[in-house]
Amino acid sequence: MEVFPESLRGRLSSFMSNKLYQLHNTNLVTFLSNVVELCEPDSVYLVEGTREDLEYVKRKALENGEEIPLRNRNHTVHFDHPLDQARAREDTFILGGKIPFVNTRPREEGLKEVLGILKGSMKNREMLVGFYSLGPVNSRHRILAVQVTDSAYVIHSEMMLYRSAFWEFSGNVDFLRFVHSRGTQDIKRRRIAIDLGGTVYSVNTTYAGNSVGLKKLALRLTLNMAVNGGWLSEHMAIIGIDGERTHYVTASFPSGSGKTSTSMLGKLISDDLAFIRNVDGKARAWNPEAGVFGIIHGINPKDDPIIWEVLHKDDEVIFSNVLLKPDGTVYWDGSGEPEPEKGVNFTGEWWKGKRDGEGKPVPASHPNARFTVRLTSFRNLDPRYEDPEGVEVEAMIFGVKDYNTLVPIAEAFDWAHGVVTMGASMESARTSAVLGKSDEMEFNPMALLDFISVSLGKYLRNYLDFGRRLSKSPRIYGANYFLKGEKGFLNSKEDKRVWLRWIAERLEDKAGSILTPIGYIPRYDDLRRLFSHVLGKDYSRESYEAQFTIRLKAYKEKFKRIKDIYMSVDDTPAEVIEILDKQLLEIDKYMREFGDRVTPSQLESS
Repeated sequence: MEVFPESLRGRLSSFMSNKLYQLHNTNLVTFLSNVVELCEPDSVYLVEGTREDLEYVKRKALENGEEIPLRNRNHTVHFDHPLDQARAREDTFILGGKIPFVNTRPREEGLKEVLGILKGSMKNREMLVGFYSLGPVNSRHRILAVQVTDSAYVIHSEMMLYRSAFWEFSGNVDFLRFVHSRGTQDIKRRRIAIDLGGTVYSVNTTYAGNSVGLKKLALRLTLNMAVNGGWLSEHMAIIGIDGERTHYVTASFPSGSGKTSTSMLGKLISDDLAFIRNVDGKARAWNPEAGVFGIIHGINPKDDPIIWEVLHKDDEVIFSNVLLKPDGTVYWDGSGEPEPEKGVNFTGEWWKGKRDGEGKPVPASHPNARFTVRLTSFRNLDPRYEDPEGVEVEAMIFGVKDYNTLVPIAEAFDWAHGVVTMGASMESARTSAVLGKSDEMEFNPMALLDFISVSLGKYLRNYLDFGRRLSKSPRIYGANYFLKGEKGFLNSKEDKRVWLRWIAERLEDKAGSILTPIGYIPRYDDLRRLFSHVLGKDYSRESYEAQFTIRLKAYKEKFKRIKDIYMSVDDTPAEVIEILDKQLLEIDKYMREFGDRVTPSQLESS
């Protein structure tokens, strides 16, 4: 074939053509040529990742109005369409056969629709092409990816969130493909189509969760690769927690339920995603990303000092869907600062007391407002985030937003028990990161239901087998920062520091535990000591009893719901049902002795 088909020759500058030629990658040329013929841009700009490229992309984002400069010259603000403020479940689908709990479309039908919408979508625009590595560029486990878009905001975001890797595309290497267009912003024609062959198409959307391909769209592709390859691609933070030494743990929480705040409490490797592989019998983890796209709602200097510092220094930040104040700074709800009288937000001009067409109050900032920053902006960044061999994972945390049932922290009996009863049994209050009614409880195993791209049974089988192949599998913990009593929340925001320290001491065999039907919970004496040491405050027996009373009836109802769900999934491994049945029998045994609830004191005395 020609090195450059006609569709590319007329749109690439001689400088860009020379760079592309030096890669000698005919697969890449064919892919780009096909996208150009489909989307019909006026020109093509290849983003190598240089400082000049970054300045060019930022300038384009400002010129076309996708970003607005702030008083701090390194800060900008981006606004999405009022109806494009979160992941769009109803418009996102996997191309292929049916998968329980996941939107799917027949492949040919889905491709025909999304390609039809993308046809000519980049006319009178420039097509930007980004080249990235998921994971450290020099790692043998890295995955290459290409983003094609007509949105400078998308490329600007990816240049902050991912490692540029243009010259790694030399030769016909494999890579994931992401094709995005702002289109006409017609929300009724918003489509996000995931072809598990390795390509994702998205159109008529700019919200990063739908448009920044390498984030949650890539997760669908890498999860599929992982299940078929015997490793794990997870919606997990990676952090180092200190004890006698640093212990690396992963933490899986649905968006808006404590994952980012948890990742700030230790040495930061990742706040959101993890690749986990078996390396010489040990679970080792990498962050596929190099930045943070975090929820900003509620970030304040008292509870989130590290993030607050990042958002107020001179490092580059993209704010999205916050309030732009008249003085060129931004405001977001929950910041602890006085609410401004007026400004500009995702709905346009905003003023205090503004209501929408249905008479509902319009918040100053959207509940899912975000910030985008580089990992290198965080003072708690662990230098091992770039370790090509990853870090050893000693524990995994599965956390939920559950007001009524789960204790704040518990340790599973073993790998299989933890995978099934803590990870695969997650139910959490829906957050503003997903379109729909907030605070509705929903089934969300491993915080992955939005991103799973294989059958749930096949996914769980791989998870169970992965741990068994390790010489020492990570311990598993269930967390819940949101348990309520009669007078409200039973935990303060800072209590999670104690739960993490307890995990570190468990890994070092320095803290004891109490056996319960649902796992091991902390002893009061250990927590009293840790509250004093970590937080410098007293911890009452009354607080302990309220937080760690096992609500047996509620747990039983939960596990019955979970079992019914898995009984309806055709390929659920028999082991999953066996573990759930055993869990229910244990709870029944304790209910016969103690009733609907059992306190830690009762457990200790028995």
